Amino acid sequence: MRDAGLAGKPIINTPNACASSSTAFREAWLAIASGLYDIALAVGFEKLYIDDTAKTTRALASCTDIATEANMGVFFPGMYAMEAKRYMYETGCTREQFAKICVKNHKNGCLNPHAQIHQQVTVEEVLAAKMIADPITLYMCSPIGDGGAAAILCSEEIARRYRSDPIQIAGIGMSSGGYQDMMTDVEKPTATQMAAQEAFEISGIGPEDVNVIELHSAFSPAEFLYFEELGFCGKGEAPQFLDAGKTEITGTIPVNPSGGLESKGHPVGATGLAMISEIVWQLRGECGKRQVSSPKVGLVHNGGGIIGGDAAVMCVHILKK
Repeated sequence: MRDAGLAGKPIINTPNACASSSTAFREAWLAIASGLYDIALAVGFEKLYIDDTAKTTRALASCTDIATEANMGVFFPGMYAMEAKRYMYETGCTREQFAKICVKNHKNGCLNPHAQIHQQVTVEEVLAAKMIADPITLYMCSPIGDGGAAAILCSEEIARRYRSDPIQIAGIGMSSGGYQDMMTDVEKPTATQMAAQEAFEISGIGPEDVNVIELHSAFSPAEFLYFEELGFCGKGEAPQFLDAGKTEITGTIPVNPSGGLESKGHPVGATGLAMISEIVWQLRGECGKRQVSSPKVGLVHNGGGIIGGDAAVMCVHILKK
């Protein structure tokens, strides 16, 4: 950071898989909330593309339990695929409905100048694409890419010096995984559920108050699973929300207006702050053709890693005007 003129300042590294920059954002928030600092800078960046997909995949596999899952070849596509198949079995969700998530997010991504992929797709194209891990096809996967994002956080007093309408952090929840016991039928709360509960309790805001969501959809089926775990609907109801257009940009609860990770891209270390940036822009009304109508509260859901069948870490941020 010396080239940015920040030599002599306290610097904390937060390598936390896909939640690295969300973790940095939370650390900055805590530092200011404690009263120790008035201004903090959270930065996320990633150099992931090296023209060797196998090497990149091995690096990403280090975000799992390398003694078990990764050592057995169970990488992210396989884990998400197993969750998707289980979801289909339990709820009756179809491959076509998973594909519709991908269609929606690619359509949104075409409206986002910051997105990595500007290409609309059809349900038929998504289903006909190369199978990566059944039922997940190529278009349902986030692409490999590089990127960076940053956020300046400050006390309310200082924020008012620069803007009459600063975006407020209403609450942040963070949790490690619930680590399900796969030998029993007893379900524990997931990392998403625990982080969401903390964020909602701190903010005094509930799912019914949220107007726009950026949700961690590294693979399209995850959008249904996480939408339900965040409490926006009951188990098995997420496909109905999509089919009814409720999660479209023009819907009642838009999800991933940025294009989601499948279209916007997933430069791992930068992803959390990029999602936060999208929600800030949405709340300020600065998103042009992908602008959600008059949002007042936005939620960011960003997690990383897989250990014991759950995310290793999950962050939920609630921002408001």
